[in-house]
Amino acid sequence: MNELFGTLSDGTPVHRWTLERGGVRVRVLSYGGIVQSVEVPEGAGRTVDVVLGFPGLDGYLAHPEPYLGAVIGRYANRIAGGRFSLDDRTYALARNNGPNSLHGGERGFDKRVWDVTPVAHGLRLSRVSPHGEEGFPGRLAVTVTYTLGESGALRIGYEAVTDAPTVVNLTNHTYWNLSGSGHADGHELRLAASRYTPVDTDLIPAGEPADVTGSRFDFRTARKVGTGYDHNFVLDKGPTGAAEEVAELYDPASGRTLTVATTEPGLQLYTADHLSGPFSPGAGIALETQHFPDSPNRPGFPSTVLRPGEVFRSETVYAVSAP
Repeated sequence: MNELFGTLSDGTPVHRWTLERGGVRVRVLSYGGIVQSVEVPEGAGRTVDVVLGFPGLDGYLAHPEPYLGAVIGRYANRIAGGRFSLDDRTYALARNNGPNSLHGGERGFDKRVWDVTPVAHGLRLSRVSPHGEEGFPGRLAVTVTYTLGESGALRIGYEAVTDAPTVVNLTNHTYWNLSGSGHADGHELRLAASRYTPVDTDLIPAGEPADVTGSRFDFRTARKVGTGYDHNFVLDKGPTGAAEEVAELYDPASGRTLTVATTEPGLQLYTADHLSGPFSPGAGIALETQHFPDSPNRPGFPSTVLRPGEVFRSETVYAVSAP
């Protein structure tokens, strides 16, 4: 189902699409590719929304910084100093996070209106990011496909091609609260990651990945998440051709479980300590599957370089199970 959701100040219409399968209902906006809601069965014919979202377009325009539910690109996470070098050329990016570039710059993919085409059990969103957009080189053609599996699992598939060497790191910034309200810091997390990337005061990786053993970053056995996380975890499986399960988030209050499978080598855990406006700090938990922050400046990290003739592909699957 497709309906008008609102209109931007320049007159551009924003539409909302509704997907339903396996008892799950997902609403997606053409603005930012935003996952506005994920409703799961609660019993007696009722549903509960387990992600954070605004009821109208005005909320997203007034509060852009949480990136609620949005597609993030060209480069998810931070690039130190808003600069990187590729093939002996240095590129200056928009600095929108102190000295750094964050989530694609001042007007990343989260603030663009995407073309939307229905596909079997889902939607295909597409846009072309022109050469030089937010300082990134190359004309990048991107598609993001949302589909629902038979049981209602949400699959997000990404593809991109370029006409010049560039860097790409795409993710989705949905915040999960399996209770549907209140705080999510009581959720329990299991994460298949033996290492994480320590960061400096600007949240840029400081040195090499560190062992999680004996630290608050050890989620190899499920435990309460708490607060104070905005860190990349190095997934034990590394980059893979097919999505593999890497995380499980459990809510003792509702009995619901979210599983995350991905092809990506990293996962950014963000406990939303800085949410403001209608949402209080800790109202949701973001589990952003992606490559590592500042990879264009870190030769030892998995590469985010995309060249002409190559195809960037990535897949993540979020599945919520009932108690």
